[in-house]
Amino acid sequence: MKLDKIDIRILCELQKNGRISNVELAELINLSPSPCLMRVKRLQTEGFITGYSAQIDVAKLGQTLTVFAEITLKNHRQIDFARFLTTIEKIDSVVECHLVSGGYDYLVKFITAGISEYQAVMERLVEMDIGIDKYFSFVVLKSPIVKSHLPLASIFNG
Repeated sequence: MKLDKIDIRILCELQKNGRISNVELAELINLSPSPCLMRVKRLQTEGFITGYSAQIDVAKLGQTLTVFAEITLKNHRQIDFARFLTTIEKIDSVVECHLVSGGYDYLVKFITAGISEYQAVMERLVEMDIGIDKYFSFVVLKSPIVKSHLPLASIFNG
């Protein structure tokens, strides 16, 4: 399915406010409610919209620690990557995992209650023998820019 400018505008608005009513959304994109709803349903059916969720202010929950870890595997066979991913996806404190090019294999983002919890998670992962050769941890001190939306207009026009 090819997206047009109206579809992109719908996605942009839903990123800003997933709880917007269909009538309000239709108004914002200059479409009548019925065709707007049909487009939203089609975007959901085609998998462009994968779900809706609440954005949580983690700082209000109490003390947390965000850590990015560069992880290198000992071996690089498909089975090694699969074993690593099967294990890491079950860890609640892992909020992102990216296979990357460069000097290491994965960039993993952890959010934990503190440094001791993060270290316990990493020690457990190393002891599980899932193929980790080495890892480097980067503790986040501050996050001055965090965006929860994708730059759809520039991606679409690019």
